[in-house]
Amino acid sequence: MASTLEFVTYVTDQLNGAGTITFKRMFGEYGLYCDQLFFGTICNDQLFIKITPDVEKWMPECPKAPPYEGAKDCFLIEDLDDREKLGAIVRMTCEHLPKPKPKKIK
Repeated sequence: MASTLEFVTYVTDQLNGAGTITFKRMFGEYGLYCDQLFFGTICNDQLFIKITPDVEKWMPECPKAPPYEGAKDCFLIEDLDDREKLGAIVRMTCEHLPKPKPKKIK
């Protein structure tokens, strides 16, 4: 079951406190970016965020699951109503992810 654009829009609105949130359609689902840094996906109308040590320490009870078959486990974020907590999760995650390399100009 593919995710609905309505769900993706709701999630990105909820995450706006973390930075500039954008999404890109990928393999029939959606990739999520904060300030151009890929941090998670939306698959089957569920939010998945990459696992980082600080978030894991802060939320040890958070369920983990792969967003699609063959993928690495990610945090499965089930409570989408707490904007402040969602923003904190995304900011903490992005602090520990490698920054995108600048694109080469030809």
